[in-house]
Amino acid sequence: MAKVATNTNFDSLLEDNKLVVVDFWATWCGPCRMISPILDEAEMEMGDKFTLVKVNVDDAEEIAARYRIMSIPTLLFFKGGQVVDKSVGAMPKAMLIDKINANL
Repeated sequence: MAKVATNTNFDSLLEDNKLVVVDFWATWCGPCRMISPILDEAEMEMGDKFTLVKVNVDDAEEIAARYRIMSIPTLLFFKGGQVVDKSVGAMPKAMLIDKINANL
């Protein structure tokens, strides 16, 4: 189950030893609604390899500003608390799985 990030808990969610995939999204964003079930499926299939964190940019503006999120959906891939990769826009499941595997 994806973890929901807030301005206060975000940094602690990055402390996971696994890859952390952070989904920056908003309820009004069509492409965000398209990629959300794809992310959920990937998490169900590969959740032992990565942690999914969701950041609603309307609720957590400080986090979005810190990482200069200009377009959503944006996925940031973290290892050891550091951004190692970034993807902007919706993508098919196969591409998402490839992106996750490339960053493990």
